[in-house]
Amino acid sequence: MRRVFASFLLASAATVFSWPALAVPVAFDHARLIDGTGGVVKENITVVIDNGLIRSVGSTAPSDAQHIDLRGKTLLPALISDHSHVGLVQGTQGSSDNYTRANILAALQQYTRYGVLTVTALGLNKSPLFDDLRREQHAGKNPGADLFGVDQGISAPNGVPPDSLVKGLGPDQVYRPASPEEARQDVDKMVSEGTDLVKVWVDDFRNDVPNGKTYPKLSPTIYAAAIDEAHKHGTRVAVHIHDLDVAKSVVAAKADIIAHGVRDRPVDAALVSAMKRQGTWYIATLDLDEANYIFAEHPEWLNDPFLSAGLDPALRAQFSDPTWRMQTLSKPLTPASRYALEINQRNLMTLYRAGVHIGFGTDSGAAATRIPGFAEHRELALTVGAGLTPVEAITLATGNAAALLHLTDRGVIAAGKRADILIVDGAPDMNIAALDHIDQVWQRGVLINHGLTAK
Repeated sequence: MRRVFASFLLASAATVFSWPALAVPVAFDHARLIDGTGGVVKENITVVIDNGLIRSVGSTAPSDAQHIDLRGKTLLPALISDHSHVGLVQGTQGSSDNYTRANILAALQQYTRYGVLTVTALGLNKSPLFDDLRREQHAGKNPGADLFGVDQGISAPNGVPPDSLVKGLGPDQVYRPASPEEARQDVDKMVSEGTDLVKVWVDDFRNDVPNGKTYPKLSPTIYAAAIDEAHKHGTRVAVHIHDLDVAKSVVAAKADIIAHGVRDRPVDAALVSAMKRQGTWYIATLDLDEANYIFAEHPEWLNDPFLSAGLDPALRAQFSDPTWRMQTLSKPLTPASRYALEINQRNLMTLYRAGVHIGFGTDSGAAATRIPGFAEHRELALTVGAGLTPVEAITLATGNAAALLHLTDRGVIAAGKRADILIVDGAPDMNIAALDHIDQVWQRGVLINHGLTAK
């Protein structure tokens, strides 16, 4: 009976996108609870949702509630990404031409199938389409994840991101100021469009381009001006970095968020101290480097329904191609990516233990192998591989990720919060792989996905 009720709600969610209140409260009984705060896992908990919000967390339910038995399952907040991209990739190709309403909405729906209900598209977006869709997702007018992010972003003239990553990038997706004054004007434009954050790229891609080519790097005087101008408007700045020296420089310039992990060498006490003193957030994006080679290593993953749910047919064909796999594993980028991942994991653990603010993101959607939704689950596995416990990793992707975005209405399971809920079979606090066994996804109190399960 309970499964029939769940199926009915799923059918309703498939046709109605204005998130109407359900007729009666829903009580999830006998749940194991990971609440997103980092606290201990609680057993045999009843969570009641009503009118799109969590009504109570405890042991009782109102008499009129519809009950769903969660014995053997774990209930936790839906996942939140602080660093992703939308609308840039279609099939195996990244292109500015892919940036369409239909492609963006398809990506946002894919995120929800994996239990990622809030996504931050960190740059390379186009106005006014991005601004329109952001408002529509906030209002629940379309299916798919809620959307936050950066409008265009700022980088050096002829700098990164290069055309080899996303073909056809133009001034409507990346501003490339040649002076501090131009940088301030670009920030003013983004703020006028309502951007949630300002994104700045400070990297030459020396470590990421297999042919050894490097690109001009944004100068300190220009990115310092961009950061200062954003702060004058009360807007925070996320900076794309790769190396330790750059991380130190942008923190000294008052950057609010380091949007990628330090991947050239171990972080030192000076960076840790500066980040703690300033309250700088750190997003490791571990999956970014692993995605450069992992699918060439593991073609058997193609038989896993959990991956298949996120694969475009063209991408599946690429992963199935033995020539592509051999060429990928033989590229100089592959050992460089392995090294970067190893250093990134070590640095994440160092910063976490030191008490630096850690968010959650993957750079999913920026390249074809960074698969929306699937990448977030890989990020959690890699975070545990770095040394965090499963509960600590999950907390980064829920409560911490919401805190980075200054969102107080989600990310934890508590009375009054949004009923954005992920339910999985098993105990992900004991084995993070259980998080891939998705049983239900509820968005604003409506069941939107049922039964996406790993093999």
